[in-house]
Amino acid sequence: KIYEKITKTGKHLVSTGKEIESEYGIPIVNKRISVTPIALLGGDACKDPEDFVTLAMTLDEAAKNVGVHFIGGYSALVSKGMTKAEKNFLYSIPKALSVTDRVCSSVNLGSTKTGINMDGVRLMGDILLETAKASKEKDSIGCAKLVVFCNAPDDNPFMAGAFHGISEADQVIHVGVSGPGVVKNALEKVRGENFEILCETIKKTAFKVTRVGQLVAKEASKRLGIPFGIIDLSLAPTPAVGDSVAEILCEMGLEYAGAPGTTAALAILNDQVKKGGVMASSYVGGLSGAFIPVSEDQGMIQAVEAGALTLEKLEAMTCVCSVGLDMIAIPGDTKASTISGIIADEMAIGMVNQKTTAVRIIPVIGKGVGDKVEFGGLLGFAPIMPVNTFSCADFVNRGGRIPAPIHSFKN
Repeated sequence: KIYEKITKTGKHLVSTGKEIESEYGIPIVNKRISVTPIALLGGDACKDPEDFVTLAMTLDEAAKNVGVHFIGGYSALVSKGMTKAEKNFLYSIPKALSVTDRVCSSVNLGSTKTGINMDGVRLMGDILLETAKASKEKDSIGCAKLVVFCNAPDDNPFMAGAFHGISEADQVIHVGVSGPGVVKNALEKVRGENFEILCETIKKTAFKVTRVGQLVAKEASKRLGIPFGIIDLSLAPTPAVGDSVAEILCEMGLEYAGAPGTTAALAILNDQVKKGGVMASSYVGGLSGAFIPVSEDQGMIQAVEAGALTLEKLEAMTCVCSVGLDMIAIPGDTKASTISGIIADEMAIGMVNQKTTAVRIIPVIGKGVGDKVEFGGLLGFAPIMPVNTFSCADFVNRGGRIPAPIHSFKN
């Protein structure tokens, strides 16, 4: 039934995208599908992790049939606790991502309303390492398709975190719009001007980019007969030259991303992108802001190699951007408890600040600090970044739940 639903609903998605791309001259780089979280769909039928792996293979087959680049929704929402089926699902992730090509997985471990599921955080440290080992022959690329969230949105079209939220209609068209290069080019024309002009330039550029996304979304909705959902205007970099968020920060006046002032510059960028986007569409959603993945951003890679950008600085930057620690390669011998500690820190930032945060880190088996890893395509390449090796095992192994913050009580 899952295969039939996906292939029937999505059979014209790719061809329609290509038609719109050709007619309007607007590049549509990726076509993607997301489904309702599989931990919910398979909860009754799947009795063990292998059953969930079978579903993952079904998703992969369906994605290849309709021709999309990725399929999201191999996901679980466990911000407060886990059922037996959801635990089985989590245990299935390493194998599921090693035997599929296009499946992306996400796990929501916390929220401002529920707190942080520390049992899930501890377990995901192990799961991430096992996922890395299961795909070690391909530089642990399985972890590039796995992200953990706090406050995961229901309508995010970006991978690896996309899933079809339970609040959504049966079918819906979401469009993710990017364009870091466009913003950088606009800022080059106002180099040295004051902050008011800087902010206005970003905002106006974001408005124009979002209007293009609105056009694509409306046209796709009409041609496919599927309701339009949201526009997600997120400056999502790619490894291509000139398509970098870090280069925008440098154009704002920084020598490298990671220099003093980086968090302030990123806060400006994120806020003005949101303001411009909101004015351009009645339905702005998803993440909408600036992404700071390391391996997918040439400027970020250069900053790491220059010693300007560290894991700790990236964590500080996540307080003001749209996501979190993203596409960061770390040594393959990093302990599971250390990974859990990194996840816990990022979940806490999201929970307390009432925002989405995420962790997509890749412990690359067999490699250490000073090495580089090549993922290829849109995933790019990355230097292995050092991790604080002091132990947090006693903290993450306490078990239970971190309570929701006091300001979560709104009733």
